[in-house]
Amino acid sequence: MASGALAVGLQVQDRPVDFTTSSLYGTQYGAAVVDQTVVRPDGSTGSVRVLRMGFADGMLNGLCLSRRQEIAGATYTLLLTLGDDDPGSWEIRTRNTVLDLRNATGVLDMDGVVDLNTNGADVRTVKDASGAYVVNPLNSPQHRFGIQARYAKFDRIVGTAQDFQIPGLLTTPKLKLSVRPGTVACPAPAAPTGTPGTP
Repeated sequence: MASGALAVGLQVQDRPVDFTTSSLYGTQYGAAVVDQTVVRPDGSTGSVRVLRMGFADGMLNGLCLSRRQEIAGATYTLLLTLGDDDPGSWEIRTRNTVLDLRNATGVLDMDGVVDLNTNGADVRTVKDASGAYVVNPLNSPQHRFGIQARYAKFDRIVGTAQDFQIPGLLTTPKLKLSVRPGTVACPAPAAPTGTPGTP
């Protein structure tokens, strides 16, 4: 933690979390519509439909997560911020990242051969130890909407995620965690400058 590296297996899930980032860039990008299992406040389980996005290698230009929590009848916000204040650094690195989106707004740029409305189960993002692509890495049912591109860059994202999964490495030069009374939103993301380097 002191060196800015979080342990393998970071996962944020259960209830939705609001997030913002100046920019998210990832190679071997894929997305598919899937059903995500959730636990309701009464302990029962259900599912929500989300757009699951995956990256083989990812870079983020700052990240803020905001999660409201009721404690003894009072509302508190858990605020987690990662990265520096430089809008041109893309300082957070991730590997084999999966993000389940409930909703999001921002600017999208994709390149390479971009496949829209491909079969979600045919999307490829990561490779196994032998170098072959993992079959259906997003766990998409057959005949669900999917997207495939060599890379994707999302700028000024404001959204709500059901789930973050980073089974590979996550590194960031700065991490801050705070619990604040009331409802506290992440600050609006700044516009990125320049272009990201190679992950």
